[in-house]
Amino acid sequence: MAPEYAMLFEPLTVRGVRLRNRIVCPPMVTNRNIVGDDGIEWYRRIAEGGVGLVIVEATRTARFEEELKAENLSGLVEAVKGEGAAVAIQLFMSPVDGRNSPDSLSRDDIALSLERFCKSAAICKAAGFDGVEPHGAHGFLLNQFFSKRANHRADEYGGNLEGRMRLGLEVVRAVRSEVGEDMLILYRHTPKEPGGYTLEESLEFAWRLAGAGVDVLDISPASEKAPGDLAEPFRRIGIPAIAVGQMARHERAVEALREGRADLVAIGRGLIADPFWASKTREGRLDEIVQCRYCNEGCFGNLRAGKPIECAQYGRM
Repeated sequence: MAPEYAMLFEPLTVRGVRLRNRIVCPPMVTNRNIVGDDGIEWYRRIAEGGVGLVIVEATRTARFEEELKAENLSGLVEAVKGEGAAVAIQLFMSPVDGRNSPDSLSRDDIALSLERFCKSAAICKAAGFDGVEPHGAHGFLLNQFFSKRANHRADEYGGNLEGRMRLGLEVVRAVRSEVGEDMLILYRHTPKEPGGYTLEESLEFAWRLAGAGVDVLDISPASEKAPGDLAEPFRRIGIPAIAVGQMARHERAVEALREGRADLVAIGRGLIADPFWASKTREGRLDEIVQCRYCNEGCFGNLRAGKPIECAQYGRM
């Protein structure tokens, strides 16, 4: 391994969970059954490839009411952990009877949503996951509650910053109460939204999230500028931050860590192109890495078409 890449492979322990390195597989919807043979093998192979943490794709909390149980999720967990990676799963706030906006949800709907997060987290803990990650980013429902552009409620879940933070904080407190102190809670957050909220508001929210029980802040999307620059302000909170943004380019991943902009780097499309990116880097086999061309054909193209994601370059590994 080239010395300049050594920092990518420094271990990190968070709430007793040891990550063998700083490389994260972020939650990417695969259009696979995560408890089926194909889905389990997808995540097992990424773990075999050497990442420190695998975050399983966004999974609707309503699925844990009937479909997803500890019994059928445990095979996924065992496959990932068996390859030496830690594993978390992203929990996605489900609509309630088709109601999918802050303004349309009743207080009973919100109470049901909190119950779903708790039940989902409890099942994930029983299945052996190291952590759960509420999805509060990218303009989806939980993120909408934080945005004054999407949230026009006049009750305690809307209005000023305190009201717009309320649901995210309640989700985290409820999950922490459910799982206890020995499970990681990550939180996915978009740092700013034009017309919705500012970076300063997000930083206040992040302070409160950490106080409520969040262990890791997963900051997304990425900036077009310096790698990790959108994650950097959140490191002031004092808990690890994950940065994204073409981190399969080694120089970007190293810069984000070296300059103290992030504690962990997430590689998305780069791991679709080559799930062994980490091990090949560690072993000095950089010339063997199948580099993502950012063509968006087999990944985003298949995602939009409802097909299992893959890389247009498969066959070259």
